[in-house]
Formats: sequence, C-alpha cells, structure tokens
Amino acid sequence: MTVPIVLFTADLRVHDHPPLRAALESATEVVPLFVRDTAIDAAGFATPNRRAFLADCLSDLDAALRDRGGRLVVRSGSTVDQVCRVAAEVDAGDVHMAAGMSRFALLRETRLREALASAGRRLYVHDAVTTAVPSGAVTPAGSDHFAVFTPYFRRWSQVFGRTPSAAPRAVRVPGDVASEELPSRAAVTGVSEGLAAGGETEGRRRATAWWRAGLADYEDRHDDLAGDATSRLSPHLHFGTLSAAELVHRARRAGGAGAEAFVRQLCWRDFHHQVLAARPAAAVADYRTRHDRWRSQSAASQEITAWKEGRTGYPVVDAAMRQLAHEGWMHNRGRLLAASFLTKTLYVDWRIGARHFLDLLVDGDIANNQLNWQWVAGTGTDSRPNRVLNPVLQGKRYDPDGTYVRRWVPELAGIAGTAVHEPWKLPGLERAQYDYPDPIVTLSDARERFQRARGLAD
Repeated sequence: MTVPIVLFTADLRVHDHPPLRAALESATEVVPLFVRDTAIDAAGFATPNRRAFLADCLSDLDAALRDRGGRLVVRSGSTVDQVCRVAAEVDAGDVHMAAGMSRFALLRETRLREALASAGRRLYVHDAVTTAVPSGAVTPAGSDHFAVFTPYFRRWSQVFGRTPSAAPRAVRVPGDVASEELPSRAAVTGVSEGLAAGGETEGRRRATAWWRAGLADYEDRHDDLAGDATSRLSPHLHFGTLSAAELVHRARRAGGAGAEAFVRQLCWRDFHHQVLAARPAAAVADYRTRHDRWRSQSAASQEITAWKEGRTGYPVVDAAMRQLAHEGWMHNRGRLLAASFLTKTLYVDWRIGARHFLDLLVDGDIANNQLNWQWVAGTGTDSRPNRVLNPVLQGKRYDPDGTYVRRWVPELAGIAGTAVHEPWKLPGLERAQYDYPDPIVTLSDARERFQRARGLAD
C-alpha cells in the first residue's frame, strides 16, 4: 500500500477536513504537506500580515498533527514540483487536496494533475473545504453562476446540508520524509502592531467565545462600529483554520435571528467565490463595466495618500483606515465606507484601493476583496451601482456617540458626541485645538464630479 499525500493550501486545520479524512481511510500512513509557493511571493500576495498569520497557522497545524502522532512536512518552491518530489520520495500513488476557485488555484490544480498523471499518480480534489458549498453546486438555469445574491442565497440554503466531520484521532506519518523548519512570526518584519494570532486553536477558541457572547445579537449589532460586535473570524476562514461548513451547521443548530444573519454573511463569501470561479477576470477587470474614466493615480496622488494614511478630514473614514493599518483588519462597515469614499467621493479606480487592502488585510482573499470593492464601486453585482455612502451620515448612524472615531483618531478625543463627525463645523478657536486636517474635498463637489463621470448629471 502506498502512502498518500494530503496537500494543505487554504485549509490549515484538522477538524472537518475531507482530504485528510479520505487519505486516512485509504492508508495507515499519510504525508501532510504544505508548500510555501514562491509564485505567491513573486505575485506580491505574501504580505507581512498574512505571512505572520500563516506562520501561526502552520505552527498550530503541526502541533495538532503531533498530538495525533504525526507532523507537518513543509517545503518551499513550486507547488507542482515539490508535491511531485515528495510523491517520488514516498512512492505516493494518490494526492488529496481541496478545490480552489481563483485563477491561480485552478491553474495549479491543472498542472499538478498533469504532472502526477505523467508519473502514474492520481490527484483527488475535494469540494466544499474552503467554502460552505462548492462553487459549481449552485447555478441558475441557463447560466454558470448567480449574478444576484438573493436568489443565490435561496438556492444555497436549499443545497447546503453537509455534516462536518470530526478531527482524526491519529495521523501517522513516515519518519523519513524531510521537512524544512516551520516559519516563525517573529522572523517577519513590517507586521501590523495589533495583528491577531492565527491558528486553528485560536480560531476555535474565538468562535466559541463569540458564539456564547455575540451570535444572538449579531443581526442588531453587526454594523455597530464602536461595539465591534462582528465575529472577527474572517482571517480564520481565509486560511481555513475554521470550516465554513461547520460554522453554518453550528449556526443553524443554534437558531435565531442572529444566527440567520451570520449564515447570510457566510453565504456572501460563497457567493463571491462562485462569481470569481465563473469569471476569473473579475479579479482585475470590471465585472460590469460602467465605462469609468477614473482619475489617474498621478492626478489624485495626494488624495490617495491621505486616504491610505487616514488623513482625509472625514473622521469615520480615517478611523477605518487607521484600524486597518494597526490591526491588519477592518470592521465590515468601515470597509464599505472607506471603499465608497475612494471610488465614489474621490473617483479613484477600485483596483488601487483593492491593492492597498490586499497589502494589509490578513483576511484578504481575491474573491471577497476584489468583488466587494467592485460591489462598492458599482462595477460588480450591486443592483444600485451609483449609490454613494455619505461618510458624515454613515458615521452618525453607525457610530452615534463617536466612540469608534475617538478610538482610532485620538486627535479628536476631546470632541463630544456626533460633533466628532464634522470637526470642521466647530468654532474657529475650538477647531484650532485639534491637529486634524480639513476635508480634502467637499461632499457636494465630489458628488457632482461623480454624477458627471457616470453621466447622471442633468
């Protein structure tokens, strides 16, 4: 009997892991393998925050495997080359992995299948490992994907039903398979100061704590900026230290309005993945073009810099951008406001904002980052492509007493209540006390520019 390989990618866990379970059912020993693909580094996707979080995840996965009698094998280089090399070393007949949905993942899968087949080996790709539902399992009549969320959600809710599997009790690994040292978070420079810890153990701890204290109120509080009442599980979903299917299963078992609202958000994640799987070009090109003639990066360079640094003069936008820089994470409502401000108020290409988010977000994946940016920019699946989120009104609505703003923009800590959202309206002498910039553009001028650009002006 040959030794199968389990290739871990964005599924760094032992709970509810179909490829690992399938491999263990077919053999007494397996090789759990993770490849640090140099192509990801070359593409600029291995940013400091994600590298640091990944190091935590790999360390925790190795510990979980060692608790079960095994270990994680780590190699660096081309995934295809390294998998084939390990397969030759242990004479593996089969390789098990999770399905991917990005263009990079699909190309990697194709090349790996061809390379293994040429050596008489087989690749088994398991669906619904990184998402709750496989991308191709929910399709409308006459199309390869849903372009509107609500009908997708209805069909997705009917299709979903996979019961999560438990973690294996034992994982035996051949002792003679060489491995590199595990990467260390401490060796990564440029990491956001407040970056959260990674790994399945931390993910499950965080999920359990939020389940007890946050799920029931999620529907009412998920947009509360200061309350920070979201689950903060997105990094763990991105790296696969938590199973989306298991979270849906647990939420439905818990029941209630909060659980249903949470399930809906998990469905949004699957929705974007199925859009990208069907339209890979949407990672870099408009899903639905509005024929925008975005302001050039050079013409808007000062405003783009102010946006990145959290110095736009609009407190709730600046607070969100500073949270991103400090934590490598941002509240979902903050993401909407920051993206709307860049694309609609400054009329700057969504790709510039999406790239900056990917540079910092620990949960930044191509499907959700790019397609959420397109949704806000009006080039994606939003049925109201020309909506503009007013940062002042949004700040007053979702941060009514200004706590979120004062937390991240300490220059304005002395301003009480909703006045913090419009510091430019303070009397001259009082306003002079605060080292905070004036708005880089008036909302009326910005709205007029956007309407002209989209052909909406009278």
